[in-house]
Amino acid sequence: MTTGNGPDDGDETPAPGTPGGPGPFSEEEIAAVTGPGPDDAELDGVEPAAIEEDSDDSVPDLQSSFEKLVSKSRNLSADRIRTVLESVLFVAERPLSVDELYQATGIHRDAITQALDQLSGIHREGISGVVLYEVAGGWQFRTDPHSAEYVRRYLRVKPQRLTRAAVETLAIIAYRQPVTRPELEDIRGVDCGAVLKALMDRKLVKILGKREEVGRPILYGTTREFLEFFALKDLSALPTLREFHELTQEHRDIVEKEVAPPVPVASGTVQALSDPGFTKRMEKNEAASEAALEELEEAMAAAERTQKVSSSALESPPSPVKGDSEGPKPE
Repeated sequence: MTTGNGPDDGDETPAPGTPGGPGPFSEEEIAAVTGPGPDDAELDGVEPAAIEEDSDDSVPDLQSSFEKLVSKSRNLSADRIRTVLESVLFVAERPLSVDELYQATGIHRDAITQALDQLSGIHREGISGVVLYEVAGGWQFRTDPHSAEYVRRYLRVKPQRLTRAAVETLAIIAYRQPVTRPELEDIRGVDCGAVLKALMDRKLVKILGKREEVGRPILYGTTREFLEFFALKDLSALPTLREFHELTQEHRDIVEKEVAPPVPVASGTVQALSDPGFTKRMEKNEAASEAALEELEEAMAAAERTQKVSSSALESPPSPVKGDSEGPKPE
């Protein structure tokens, strides 16, 4: 309310608690609650009390609890089973198999398999930002590859790329395992020690054992992390030699299609045929072509006659030279 007196005539002070007005608490009171409190020396020697409630059973019966979980899971609907599996797979740090999901949820394996097939159709590339993959013998949620650039930018990580030497060595091990280092070097033609050590540090390759022969060379093979890195279900998911050749031929066809010369377009053909002078020009060109053809035929006939005359001249016997009719002179 304005009074009209004093230098602040026309200004109205908002009431406490209203926007723009003073709050119900002072700044000192707010700082005392939200800010760090003073050190209380009286609690330095006091042990903190347990504030989490203990379970009724100190050692729970895992078998009985799992049986209760199985009995409870039998009454779950198909939609509820999918949500349960989504939650478990979301918090899992690695791919989970059907057996592991059964041990975690108590849901029947057939119901788990059916739910996973439905989830893989819902969470697929290009449709969902989180994609369900079957990798390394299990199932795992991963980000959509089409969103990789944005995810890497948020996480501030660089894309994981392997050198050509590492890819070649890893491919030989994947297809020829178990394989020894001399066999690797014989195929590649270069030393593979440093590359092999780097692959083992990345846990993409592991030692499988030693071969029973002279020298007991070490055998190398791929790991579970290798399947996860390349998003493979198992080693049978590797492309076969036939698929590789088909893929190569497909890429070759794509390249040839891209670099092929453009097909001439028949634009303007109808207009050219409808032109009255077009027919006359065509007749004139046809007459000129026929005249040139006649000249060519006459030239070929003349060349043939000349060839016959030359042949007859070469085939006729030479005329006798004077003195040759007397025969050879006696020695």
